[in-house]
Amino acid sequence: MKYYLIAGERSGDLHGANLMKGIRQHDPDAEFRAWGGDLMQAQGAALVMYYTDLAFMGFLEVARNITTILGFLKKCKADILDYRPDVLILIDYPGFNLRIAAFAKKKGVKVCYYISPKVWAWNQKRAWKIKASVDRMFVIFPFEVDFYKKYGYEVTYVGNPLMDAIESFTPNPDFLSQNRLDNKRIIALLPGSRKQEVTGMLDTMLSIKSAFPQHEFVVAGVNSLPASLYEPYRNLTNVTIVFEATYDLLSVAEAALVASGTATLETALFAVPEVVCYQTSGISYAIAKRLIRVPFISLVNLIMEKESVRELIQDDFSEEKLTTELQAIVPDGHKRKAIEADYRILRDKVGAAGASQRAGAEIVSYLRG
Repeated sequence: MKYYLIAGERSGDLHGANLMKGIRQHDPDAEFRAWGGDLMQAQGAALVMYYTDLAFMGFLEVARNITTILGFLKKCKADILDYRPDVLILIDYPGFNLRIAAFAKKKGVKVCYYISPKVWAWNQKRAWKIKASVDRMFVIFPFEVDFYKKYGYEVTYVGNPLMDAIESFTPNPDFLSQNRLDNKRIIALLPGSRKQEVTGMLDTMLSIKSAFPQHEFVVAGVNSLPASLYEPYRNLTNVTIVFEATYDLLSVAEAALVASGTATLETALFAVPEVVCYQTSGISYAIAKRLIRVPFISLVNLIMEKESVRELIQDDFSEEKLTTELQAIVPDGHKRKAIEADYRILRDKVGAAGASQRAGAEIVSYLRG
């Protein structure tokens, strides 16, 4: 059968690639076409568009690029009609994917959604649109099942695909020596995979390094962004940049500063105490603040239903507060033991690996049934 997948972010590329593996276990002759990245392409997807071209962050950034986005939507719709897949599989990325879902439904294309948009966090009425245009929804948090029930929509909980990625990860035994990090105490910096995140937060993250002279600040760089973006930081004292090695970095870090997003949960599942960071334009933040309907922005705190890790948002994301919060979570910091205890509970809540295989089996069964 023919599968058309759309992922608009780095994490979506990872989960899409693993989902393709799960589908192929039950449909060995599966054909894939996708909007995604290197990982989905490595699994055999014919790539239409790379996700970095779609990565617009914040209301203001979207408004500034609306013509480009509309062009992408038009291209995607035409490509779906030309390919005529047996199913369209959407992975998070709601601003784009919900529009494509409605279009595909009208054209008679079956629509599955893997990793629900966070409609429970803001603009909850979008659940009605999802119910109308998505044939099967596969969610990764248990509380999402109850959320959608309020709208008369039955969804399938398959577990969290991050566990698939983490449990299949094998640390590079030469990571420390290859990056000249032997015998160094490491603070991991995960400034995000979007240009706006790196340019908006990395300077502030690194501004506190003089307060931690015994540590090496190691930045998780990504190849999907221009190398020139990281160039200003290459020769700084006690700063190292590694590329495409986030899990290796987390496996050796004492603590981390992490841009809000999927990486906050990944960091917690590696049991690394963290401070969650978020900063955007004043206009985007003002709009988001009016719309958000949940008390936290990090997945860790949302799952735990309390502030397990500190969130430094907008004006709170400052050199002074970063220093204070990082001092509290490094070894011997007064918050560290409580975070580690919460992380053990969190891992039980997230559950075991196998989400990608379960979702793949469900999708193939749905198409054949």
